[in-house]
Amino acid sequence: MNITQDIRYVGVDDHEIDLFEGQYIVPNGMAYNSYVILDEKIAVMDTVDARFGEEWLQNLSDALNGRTPDYLIVQHMEPDHSANIVKLLETYPDTVVVGNAQTFRMMEQFYPMAGSAQRKVVSNNETLSLGAHTLQFILAPMVHWPEVMVTYDSTDKVLFSADGFGKFGALDTDEDWACEARRYYIGIVGKYGVQVQNLLKAAAALDIQVICPLHGPVLTENLGYYLEKYDIWSSYGVESEGVMIAYTSVYGNTKKAALSLAKKLEEKGCPKVVVADLAREDMAECVEDAFRYGKLILATTTYNGDIFPFMKTFIDHLTERNYQKRTVSFIENGTWAPTAKRVMAGMLEKSKDLTYLTNSVTIRSALNAESEAALEAMAEEIISLG
Repeated sequence: MNITQDIRYVGVDDHEIDLFEGQYIVPNGMAYNSYVILDEKIAVMDTVDARFGEEWLQNLSDALNGRTPDYLIVQHMEPDHSANIVKLLETYPDTVVVGNAQTFRMMEQFYPMAGSAQRKVVSNNETLSLGAHTLQFILAPMVHWPEVMVTYDSTDKVLFSADGFGKFGALDTDEDWACEARRYYIGIVGKYGVQVQNLLKAAAALDIQVICPLHGPVLTENLGYYLEKYDIWSSYGVESEGVMIAYTSVYGNTKKAALSLAKKLEEKGCPKVVVADLAREDMAECVEDAFRYGKLILATTTYNGDIFPFMKTFIDHLTERNYQKRTVSFIENGTWAPTAKRVMAGMLEKSKDLTYLTNSVTIRSALNAESEAALEAMAEEIISLG
């Protein structure tokens, strides 16, 4: 695939994978992207996952058409992008590996056999001329590893964005970008919003016409849309007006409360209500929705004097990703000693800029007239906030 006249795509699609990073369901597979810039000197941009080394080397050989690479630029050391560094050096031993100081520290840990390779250590904003193309390296620490850098080709106005602007899904899959990009961003990069904001500020000074991420499609049109999404996600802004009701339920009574609240909200004209059973739905999808919408209701049972395990896991996922700037309330259920609200509120003390509704709901075993009235009051308060 030609990205520009001089830039070729040499990545691979992975339809064998079931869980990305051992935890994220990827029903449409995964793309591991790699690129090559053909100039007086040739630069290869990253490698791919270990299982696809031979396919990638063949793609690279086809693009090189008898030539050999001068540089391998390593933007990110996670093994799904770096696993074939040694194979490339065995095939093209004169290649100079380009990275920053952190890159090479990690390379020695992952691939000590690459230690004899020729190296070029670059610093922030340093440039490298390939001939007609000049590459500028921009360090992006903690987006989402400390060694990450992105590369800007000022000639073709291409940003090689490392894991930024990536998404789940192989390239031969036709699917909406935003849904899987949002789940990818929040799950993998979401904790590091400040660092992403810093990168966006640096990118704003560049004339970018094409974005080449390490996962997902090459972005060539309407780049403002993708940049706006990343700005919202990394600043923890509300992307869509609506309410998410996340629940766990043992015998169905807490579920009935969650569904009752959802119905009341819909009848009152709430623009969007999302209800999620945390025990049965993809946890990453649930976390994605909690960040997408502006209001979150947590509904669970008291369980061993604590809360139901799936709810605990869900809140942990939120807080470790710096969940903030949202409106929250609770529905708790307990037969003899309800403690769920207290436990959930305590877990959310790790988050900042949360606003709590005046109304919460306590159920004693099953819904009754009193708890239904409390749900009605909660719905009224949510609607009143707009």
